[in-house]
Amino acid sequence: MRLARVAAAVAIAATTVIGSAACTMPGDKGTGGGGATGDGPIKIGFSQATQQSPFYVALTDAAKQTAERDGNQLFFADANGDVTKQNNDVQDLITRGINVLVINPVDPKGVAPSMAAAAAAGIKVVTVDRPVENGAAAFVGRDNKAMGQTVGEAAVAALGPTGGKIIEIQGDAGGAVARDRHDGFAAAVAGRPNISVIDGPYCDYIRSKAVTAMQDLLQAHPDVKAVYAQNDDMALGALQVLDENNRRDVLVFGVDGLMEAVRAIAGGNQYVATALNDPNTEGQLAVQTAVKVAKGESVPEFIDAGTGLVDKANAAALVGDTTFAKAPAPPA
Repeated sequence: MRLARVAAAVAIAATTVIGSAACTMPGDKGTGGGGATGDGPIKIGFSQATQQSPFYVALTDAAKQTAERDGNQLFFADANGDVTKQNNDVQDLITRGINVLVINPVDPKGVAPSMAAAAAAGIKVVTVDRPVENGAAAFVGRDNKAMGQTVGEAAVAALGPTGGKIIEIQGDAGGAVARDRHDGFAAAVAGRPNISVIDGPYCDYIRSKAVTAMQDLLQAHPDVKAVYAQNDDMALGALQVLDENNRRDVLVFGVDGLMEAVRAIAGGNQYVATALNDPNTEGQLAVQTAVKVAKGESVPEFIDAGTGLVDKANAAALVGDTTFAKAPAPPA
């Protein structure tokens, strides 16, 4: 199958998993303070970790569009990267009479008050993109360790037998996504004595922070051969700094499959690869799952939204595929 169809195929496959696994649980429909009853619209509360990343902007837009398309209501709150605000946001969403809560946690442990509040109100929770340790009916996301390993294998192949130094720009401290993308990449390069990985700072998946970090990293490690950033937005920030310093010899790798990154891969040789993490599919599946949960249907605990490697071989096809997620460009 051509990779130009990857995003659409991933969405279909993941939706099929939900549909085939769903069945009504006796006595569960309509139970608790948040249970949905009748055939009216489902009231979905969506607490988003941040809107500072184009990935999350696209995920949010897809969730809103899916809810509206299906005749349901979505109440949205942006935590702006602040877990205290997120906990307050969830309390507010509960008072608005939601039937189910979708949450992308700023901090999986820090949202424990939100999980407890939802449970006390009889409202089930679906987590998206980042899981929590317990208490959620389902998690919609991806195998981040596998994505990190896929990109790591691409980096090993691109560097070849000479290897070299790789700088890793990390996401958020203590986050499960950052940990798994780090561990997966590390597994791919393990046992390669000609490759060394420098752990760079946490830049919270934000391009502007990665730009600042990369300026310092490039001075400290002028012999760097590659940069691995745990999302494409940070990778694009690193690419900007490398371009400004005329360091087109340094290869760049990311994760997410943002269209801006895919275009960079298709149009040049410096941005080598990323792992597909389509935010549109994730947002759509999160809302579809939440509706099923609110109706008392069972769903898998983990709903894998799928992934795939994007490199020079398929990037141009993805750019030309109108079904592929086109995340908006971040602010300048």
